[in-house]
Amino acid sequence: MSESRSRYARLSRGELAALVPELLLIGHLIDRSGMAWCIQQFGHEQMVQIAIEEWAGASPIYTKRMQRALNFEGDDVPTIFKGLQLDIGAPPQFMDFRYTVHDRRHGEFHLDHCGALLDVEPMGEDYVFGMCHTIEDPTFDATAVATNPRARMRPLHRPPRVPPDRHPHCAWTVTIDESHPPAKSIPALQVVSQTRAATWQLDAIDRSQEGLPDYSGPLLSDLDFGAFSHSALVRIADEVCLQMHLLYLSFAVALRARADAVLAESIGIRQLTGVAGLGAERIQRALSLAGGIDGVSAVLELHPLVNPAGYVSAEIGRGKLVVHQSPAHDDGAWISLCSPESIQPVQAIATAVDPHVSVQVTGTRTDWTAELVHTDTAAAELPEVSVTKVSRGSTFQFQPRRSLPLTVV
Repeated sequence: MSESRSRYARLSRGELAALVPELLLIGHLIDRSGMAWCIQQFGHEQMVQIAIEEWAGASPIYTKRMQRALNFEGDDVPTIFKGLQLDIGAPPQFMDFRYTVHDRRHGEFHLDHCGALLDVEPMGEDYVFGMCHTIEDPTFDATAVATNPRARMRPLHRPPRVPPDRHPHCAWTVTIDESHPPAKSIPALQVVSQTRAATWQLDAIDRSQEGLPDYSGPLLSDLDFGAFSHSALVRIADEVCLQMHLLYLSFAVALRARADAVLAESIGIRQLTGVAGLGAERIQRALSLAGGIDGVSAVLELHPLVNPAGYVSAEIGRGKLVVHQSPAHDDGAWISLCSPESIQPVQAIATAVDPHVSVQVTGTRTDWTAELVHTDTAAAELPEVSVTKVSRGSTFQFQPRRSLPLTVV
């Protein structure tokens, strides 16, 4: 097998095991960044509809990608649950899904901790209802039907919480029944399916390495990412980055249905800026990376903005980020929102790592160079990053968990 082109391949197995859950959480926080600007521009009701279209247009694609990558394709409840454990919509522990499998076609899950709920409860019952009812009903089913079009997720109970400290936060059944009419996809799914991100080929997992090469074994209560091989973790990291790009591409489809190109791009830039800065902060903290220009360069190399390699064509080193025209530009993915006229997302990354590092960008819209320059004056955190940090996900800390099998091989 040829040497991996992934930028994540240079990390150790332990570093990757720490980074992967961080990437899953960063992907989840995309909406904490983007939806604030949708509410401001379109109002609460339209924000809810945008969220539904965003997730339903992306999650079926990336769910199947992860199933194929980790060799656990199937049509049953354990397959659905495995997919959720590797989904930016359900990052481990922050969205603490607990699973019960009755048989291949019947299961349940409940959330011992729902970080998303705790983020929106202070905003009032309308926001809780919008997320836990209006958004969850179609988007949970959209995720399930990627495995089986006759799968349905239905609530046993869910917020608004009565009493207000009710625990677990919610509980759901998952049923696969041949009498269920096959679920139908939304039009955006077809649009996103045509992107380069949807079909982007990543390096195959090297099955000769120490550790698990896939997730073909039993469903586990919690994934121990340290049990996977180095090659498997590299593939998972790249797949999670593609999940983020696909989610943004679906978000952009929903925006363009409601706004002209200029406004849609403006909201996209704000979304990216917020999650880029917070994501950089979490990556630096998780891997104990340095500050300064070298620290910014190290975080940039691992940041989902420029990954996976190849899909985003970029070179990082010697205090520079050099970006070239790439498939991500063809799709209109995140990197297309950055240019000499739009440096906020890259500056947000630099400021999060070291507020004394400034970004100077030259070039064209698709081929540009960002030079990192040390300054004596500390830059203020960009407002888009501050908005995203309202989420408890900004300071959430992962804890060690025991990984126990829930099904028999």
